[in-house]
Amino acid sequence: MAGGWAGSQRKTELPGDWESRIRPAIIARDSGRCRWIEGGKRCPARGTDVDHVGDKHDHGLSNLRLLCGFHHKKRTAIQGNTAKRERRDRNRESHPGFD
Repeated sequence: MAGGWAGSQRKTELPGDWESRIRPAIIARDSGRCRWIEGGKRCPARGTDVDHVGDKHDHGLSNLRLLCGFHHKKRTAIQGNTAKRERRDRNRESHPGFD
């Protein structure tokens, strides 16, 4: 299956027309090229993964972009590190030993 979704729990959260309509529309709109911008330049690599820009449950075309595998992994790592930091900060605020 394209995009690395085979066996993924996330795959079950995607709408039924993800592979037949949504994913091909994003690939066409983004000209098959990664949309990651770094240093003012767009990545020249072929896009392979459709990424949710914001809310992972919003499958609207304006909330989706095409990324290459490298930048999709980078984006996922950034999101994971942000979530970890937010959890740590929440726990620190509520822990009585940090007053």
